[in-house]
Amino acid sequence: MNRGSDSEPEITAPTQTAAVVLAHSGETPLLDTIKSPADLRALDRSQLRQLADELRNETINAVSVTGGHLGAGLGVVELTVAIHHIFNTPDDRLIWDVGHQCYPHKILTGRRDRIRTLRQGGGISGFTKRSESEYDPFGAAHSSTSISSGLGMAVARDLAGKDNNVVCVIGDGAMSAGMAYEAMNNAGALKSNLIVVLNDNDMSIAPPVGAMSAYLSRLWSGGAYRNFRSFAKQVAEMLPKSLHDVAKRAEEYTRGMTLGGGTLFEEMGFYYVGPIDGHNFEHLIPVLKNARDANLGPILIHVVTQKGKGYAPAESSDDKYHGVAKFDVATGKQKKGTSNAPAYTKVYAEALCIEAEKDDKIVAITAAMPGGTGLDIFGKRFPDRTFDVGIAEQHAVTFAAGMATEGYKPFATIYSTFLQRAYDQVVHDVAIQKLPVRFAIDRAGLVGADGPTHAGAFDVTYLATLPNFVVMAAGDEAELMHMVATAAAIDDRPSAVRYPRGEGMGVDMPAQGKPLEIGKGRILREGSDAALLCFGARLGECEKAANELSARYGVSVTLADARFAKPLDHDLIRQLLSDHEALITIEEGSIGGFGSHVLDFLANEGLLDGRAKISTMHLPDSFIDQDNPVAMYDAAELNAQHIVARVLAQTEAGARALRA
Repeated sequence: MNRGSDSEPEITAPTQTAAVVLAHSGETPLLDTIKSPADLRALDRSQLRQLADELRNETINAVSVTGGHLGAGLGVVELTVAIHHIFNTPDDRLIWDVGHQCYPHKILTGRRDRIRTLRQGGGISGFTKRSESEYDPFGAAHSSTSISSGLGMAVARDLAGKDNNVVCVIGDGAMSAGMAYEAMNNAGALKSNLIVVLNDNDMSIAPPVGAMSAYLSRLWSGGAYRNFRSFAKQVAEMLPKSLHDVAKRAEEYTRGMTLGGGTLFEEMGFYYVGPIDGHNFEHLIPVLKNARDANLGPILIHVVTQKGKGYAPAESSDDKYHGVAKFDVATGKQKKGTSNAPAYTKVYAEALCIEAEKDDKIVAITAAMPGGTGLDIFGKRFPDRTFDVGIAEQHAVTFAAGMATEGYKPFATIYSTFLQRAYDQVVHDVAIQKLPVRFAIDRAGLVGADGPTHAGAFDVTYLATLPNFVVMAAGDEAELMHMVATAAAIDDRPSAVRYPRGEGMGVDMPAQGKPLEIGKGRILREGSDAALLCFGARLGECEKAANELSARYGVSVTLADARFAKPLDHDLIRQLLSDHEALITIEEGSIGGFGSHVLDFLANEGLLDGRAKISTMHLPDSFIDQDNPVAMYDAAELNAQHIVARVLAQTEAGARALRA
């Protein structure tokens, strides 16, 4: 199962020829007339097929230029056209869950002229974004939020005495998260009018759909059946309770069995319709129109689509081109970087495999991100020890805690921003009980095109505040191997290791990791003027800064790799403070993280008495918009030139060099 917030995993495209690419010529005469959904609503229904074909071609061509999430958007082209044709957006609210499905939606809602800036610096977001368009009523870069937010909008509408529709399109993967069911339970109780479209493109919930299913869906979403059903319910209410219950169950189970499994949704208070073919306008349009005109409370429309629909390389790829780099439209071949350094994610996966070969108690857990976290590699080696729990981070953490109670060694491998969703479980189910769950935190720091929603800015702050935790950050890819071995060896408390997206520094790699001494850093070079104490993957920028300071300015710098934010290496900090004119901490995390812990230690030790200038460098107190990572770290002032400037400003040697 792919989750919406995956960040362009490596994909090997199948060999294709131009012959299999269906008319991706860039000619879009009908789409060219669509400036807003109002223009779409003026079209005759017979024109929608042509518009969908052109919209699919435009989506493919745009993403080939920018990279991004492709397969999911191709799967909802017809659904997107149909919804905007039937509903009066933006007055009718339309929420996409997860937002990576929204590229066709963006093209139709006045953003076509900017679609080739997708995920670029200064361009439009790869997800829905409220500040970008009135057609994006809710930002959705994490999954499973649409029903909750949509219900909030529906209740607010009711309180304001309005009558607009609220439509939530939720991918089937997003339905694996408990939040979706919490929202459905609440919606069923409140009975506000709400339309949920379940986009079934991966889980295969439904049997094959066809003419009979489409006919029944039209019939049962239509007014005649709804009126009859209402009348039947009124009659049933007058029956003795035993007969009433039998009649109710018979009606619901008949609908559920006939239409492919809607009983669960009916029991939660939703009127279930489906499954219907999500690529067939003759099926989509009548059902959406009936749902729009109904006044039934919450309705769930079950739509079956094909991820990657209409583009042969995506249809034949294992992950349906969920996330792609820039690619050639004719062949589907993706353009890959030229770096020879290994990706941190791959280093982690291979290091974990090495540890698992030695210890059969090691297991790996992820929340619908096996490819993005490298656990697909682990899973091929150890399929019985790999667990993808779906988009359910809360469950993943407590599931790992349960395994830890039985003597297993779980590695909960979750993106930094996704782990935020399970913080309560990290505190109550892991930290308080001092269970040895190992958290492998991918995508630490700024991540480029996925923007602020996926930036791993806060994990050091939210984990290092917890008692009983060991918190590590890898300065380079070799250190990551050692930290995986360290986590495997820690068996009396929880631990975490964070590492960034992208390639490593190209350092020499050990054959296997060796456990580090807990709470001990390392000195990489010694100098006399200033000390740089780095925590994490800004270490390479610190090395560049140290080299420039020495060669260009004659400023001598000590460079230390802290390795641990918790426990801190107190002896190392004391040494750096006593031997240098300035001590500067550097990290790719938010305020309240590593630097704050260093300052707290120094304050409590009475060491903030002016003997050295002490400062911290961390991510700013703001969300940084999408761009390439170098530009984002420039905006954060955490690249080598910013470190150089800080050292020059805080040392006498720097002042002399600047005067000279």
